[in-house]
Amino acid sequence: MKLTINGETRDSDATTLAQLLDAELASTQGVAAAVDGEVVPRAEWPRFPLSDGHAVEVLTAVQGG
Repeated sequence: MKLTINGETRDSDATTLAQLLDAELASTQGVAAAVDGEVVPRAEWPRFPLSDGHAVEVLTAVQGG
């Protein structure tokens, strides 16, 4: 299926948000995710289904001052 991840269209075999993030990131610590503009709580990632055409935004917290 085709997904847009942080503005870039890519093919993915992931069927859930958790599978996608595990495949894309070395660690999900400090990560937030939104699908089609709606934030998905971390507890829902394993059962949140992805469909062809979904737009996924992955945000990472950074320390700084």
